[in-house]
Amino acid sequence: MLVVDDDPDILEALSEILEAEGFEIRRARNGKEALEKLEPNPPQLILLDLMMPVMDGWEFAQRMRQKPSVATIPIIVLSADRNVGSKATDIGAVGHLAKPFELNDLLDMVRRSLSQAQASTAR
Repeated sequence: MLVVDDDPDILEALSEILEAEGFEIRRARNGKEALEKLEPNPPQLILLDLMMPVMDGWEFAQRMRQKPSVATIPIIVLSADRNVGSKATDIGAVGHLAKPFELNDLLDMVRRSLSQAQASTAR
């Protein structure tokens, strides 16, 4: 799983929590770093902040979707933006959570998204 957030505290906390739940985590502080971490071993899921310096989540998602080898990786948007729902839909995210969010809501969404992704690739 790839966690992308420019806030070092959020990035670290999310990574530690998800690792404690048994997930393998890669970290990126902006969309540019995230693009570099997509290959050669693509993550199964991306947790993406939208508002970041260097390259925001919107541009990251657009560039990622242009690469056939990684275009179908599911994205969950995590954002403090009040319009997070519509923005998540615009980039084709499988889910979204507004910051601050409940940890259980995040874990439920991550597990659900991963099981849906695995079910669709098994077909």
